[in-house]
Amino acid sequence: MKENRPINLFYEEPDPDRWFKFDKYPRRVIRRIVRGTPRAGGHAMIAINLMKGLDRMGVPYRLNNYNYIKKNPEEIVCIIGKPHVLFKKQWENPVLFGAAVFSHPVDHPNLFEQYPNVKKILVPGEWARDMFAGIYGNKVICWPVGTDTDYWRPYEEQKKIDFLLYDKVMWDYDAKKKELLEPLIDILKRKGLTFDHIRYGKYKSADLLNATKHCKAAIFLCEHETQGLAYQQVLSTGTPILCWDQAGYWLDPSYYPHKVKYQPVSSASYWDDRCGLKFSTLADFEATLERFCQMQDQFKPRDYMLENLTLEICAKKYLQIYHDVERGLA
Repeated sequence: MKENRPINLFYEEPDPDRWFKFDKYPRRVIRRIVRGTPRAGGHAMIAINLMKGLDRMGVPYRLNNYNYIKKNPEEIVCIIGKPHVLFKKQWENPVLFGAAVFSHPVDHPNLFEQYPNVKKILVPGEWARDMFAGIYGNKVICWPVGTDTDYWRPYEEQKKIDFLLYDKVMWDYDAKKKELLEPLIDILKRKGLTFDHIRYGKYKSADLLNATKHCKAAIFLCEHETQGLAYQQVLSTGTPILCWDQAGYWLDPSYYPHKVKYQPVSSASYWDDRCGLKFSTLADFEATLERFCQMQDQFKPRDYMLENLTLEICAKKYLQIYHDVERGLA
C-alpha cells in the first residue's frame, strides 16, 4: 500500500424495490417522516466504528466512491455488510469482504468460484470463523470491530440498581419468556435484587448508556452472538456481566436443524475472567448469581475492553489484514 493512499470502503443498507421500480426512494422518505432518523444497526456499526478507528489512526479512506474504484481496478475494494454490494456490481478489483457478510456459507457455497476476486472473508468471531471455514477453508478470517470506549465509559454516579437485565432472546420468545426470563426475574425478586429491563431493538444507545450509569452490574440474555457489540459496550462502561452462555447449536430457525447443524456457539466469544461470570441454564443461575454478587468488586471489565477491543486496536487489525491481502497480490 502506498503511503497515505486511502483505502476504499463500501457499505450500504439493503433497500430493494418492493412493489414497483424505484419505489424504495419514496418509501425511504415516508419511513423517515413516520419513524424519524433511523438507528444504526449492528451491521452499520461495523462500518461506522471501523471508520472511527481509522480516523483516530489518521488513516485516510473513501466511502462508496464507485466512480474512483471503477477507474482504478488494481486497488482493493473493502465491502462491509450484506452481500448485495458485492453482487450488484461487476467488480474487477480484488475484494476484502466483511465483516457481517451473510448468515451461513450454505447460502453461497460457490462464492469463490463465482467471485474469484474475493480474496478473504471477514467474520466477527471465532466460532463463526470455524463455522464458515467448514465450507470456505482458509479464506475466512476472524475480525471484530472495536467499541468507542470514550463514549462507553464509566460514570462516577451512585448506582442504586443492582442489575441491568439486557434481554436479547431472539427465537421462541414466548416460550423462553416462560422458561427462562420470568423464573430468572422471580429469583432476583426473591433475593431482593432490583433491576432495569431493556429489550433488544427497543432502545437507543443513549438509553443503554444511561442504564449503565445507574446499574451496578448486568445480566445478558442471548442464545448466541457472532460478536456482541451491546454486551461489549456494557463491559466498556466498567459494568460486569452475568452472561447466559448455553453453547450448543447455532439455532437460527432459517437454518437449524434442516439446513445447518453447527456447534458449539457462544453468547460471549470475547471474554475473560475480568468480565464477569457465565451460566448455561436456569438450573445453575441462582448459584452463579450468588457467586457473582460475592465477587462483583473483583471484576475489571473495562480493562479487558481497553486491552482488546478499542476502535484503534481493531482498526489496526483490519489494516494488517488489508496489507496481507495487498501483499498477496504482488
